[in-house]
Amino acid sequence: MRRRTGFEIELMAPPGVSRRTLAMDLAGRCGGSVRPVWHHDSEPSLVPGLGRFLHLTQGFEVRRPDGTPLCTLVDDITLLAGLDPKAPPLPGWFRVLTDDSRLLRLLARHSDPGGTIGTALDGVAALWGSPVQRHGIVYRLNDAADATIALAAPLGGERERPCEIVTPPLTGDHSAALEELLAPARELGFTVPHEAAVHLHVDGGPFRAPHALANLIRLFAYWREPLREVLRTNPACRRLAPLPGPLVEAVQGIPSYEGLRAAATAGELTKYFDVNLTQLLTDTPVRDTVEIRILPGAISAGPIVDQAALVELLLDRCLDPAPIPPGNDVEGLLELAAEALAARP
Repeated sequence: MRRRTGFEIELMAPPGVSRRTLAMDLAGRCGGSVRPVWHHDSEPSLVPGLGRFLHLTQGFEVRRPDGTPLCTLVDDITLLAGLDPKAPPLPGWFRVLTDDSRLLRLLARHSDPGGTIGTALDGVAALWGSPVQRHGIVYRLNDAADATIALAAPLGGERERPCEIVTPPLTGDHSAALEELLAPARELGFTVPHEAAVHLHVDGGPFRAPHALANLIRLFAYWREPLREVLRTNPACRRLAPLPGPLVEAVQGIPSYEGLRAAATAGELTKYFDVNLTQLLTDTPVRDTVEIRILPGAISAGPIVDQAALVELLLDRCLDPAPIPPGNDVEGLLELAAEALAARP
């Protein structure tokens, strides 16, 4: 592999073990440190009229002795199989919920992920000048008009067990870097979840050129089934979908960047497709990457790197000005990769 690549690898801890356990183990092996962090996500709401809750859950950043990042371990709400939804919360595990993304960022800034549920809302409460109310096991912060700003609630249902390993961008010896994380996970009894996937993040800059972006769309739209077959995409994986019709239609001919951006808006593009292009189609990317989301779960570096290397060749082909043609067979897809390999200096 030649590209600077970040990996997201979804695992499941065995009962009695958590992502905190793995974080402490990894830090101990390298003589590093662990810092609790907030992980931002969303979930369906059971409250009538409220489509979703935004929440903060506890994650753990592991750093080497020199301060460089080793990985971050976070929850992934798509991982459900094998968890006991009725399991009581373990001490120290909780989440913070709200319904506004701006409030969520404010909560993350003024709440300590390594603190306690009883103090989780205190920092934001001071900003509002409102007291935190306790209702049984839930803490609630309302504003002066008695509208709810945020909740802090215990995190039950064994939600401490899902563990997504998020690496920093890796620039070389990808196998060794991943095994440094995965071998300890295997020793602790972590497994590949039923719904698991591996995500790749590559630098987005080269794919902002209109011809490269159009080819990226053609690759994942025209070759969707061969890609899923050759990469062995997990059929149980959640939050995957074919790219929206308006965006696929827009790559006919020679599209402009503005045209592709407008088509993405018309197609209501989000990150939850086979490939996440959202960061390429905004002037203010949070993380300027292309995210490939269709690799299957794994807990060994070999299969992950082998599949990532194939994806890398196909991404190289996207940078060629020649449009990627339609196709529907694995042999044709592998020929595209072979063309890119032959063109490498």
